[in-house]
Amino acid sequence: MISYIKGELSEIAADGIVVETGGIGYEIKVPGSALPALPSLGSQVKIYTYLQVREDGLGLFGFLSRDDLEVFRLLLTVNGIGPKGALGVLSVLSPDDLRFAVLSDDIKTISRAPGLGKKTAQKVILELKDKFSLEDAFEKRMVHEEAMPGTAVDAKGEAVQALTALGYSSSEALQAVRSLPDTEGLGVEEILKQALKRMAML
Repeated sequence: MISYIKGELSEIAADGIVVETGGIGYEIKVPGSALPALPSLGSQVKIYTYLQVREDGLGLFGFLSRDDLEVFRLLLTVNGIGPKGALGVLSVLSPDDLRFAVLSDDIKTISRAPGLGKKTAQKVILELKDKFSLEDAFEKRMVHEEAMPGTAVDAKGEAVQALTALGYSSSEALQAVRSLPDTEGLGVEEILKQALKRMAML
């Protein structure tokens, strides 16, 4: 089993990358969300991988973090979702966004993934809900965010709660607040105003 590949990023395509190490170029499929976070060509990268073995060949799928890989593996346990479908989910939803969508029964958000209908989105919720916890979702989210003063985190949390009270889903509210460029030092009202403006533009 290949746990990860570390080497030079030699090619970037719409649906994958090539990492060269030891004189061998590994073609790796990655979610679209990973492309903007990749370094420039020629830079060193570390890609966590999943190897798919089929009768007609091998497929290598890669991720920038172990968390992405873990969620990808969980998605593969859902009946009807293969590596391509799981990759599609992670192309439009980050792992923590998926966790919140599953925990809040947000079929609409999950079905945004290419090729995923409402029935499959329902399966994702049904089969993964007992594998996620709200505490774990918040913990994973905080790991990926820079350390912030407690008041700022509280303000963001209150803004998310206010948005859900206005009728938005938990995952939509969380995504809107998290997408704001700089909320440090802002109060709940200002964060809420900015989040509502951003959601109105979507």
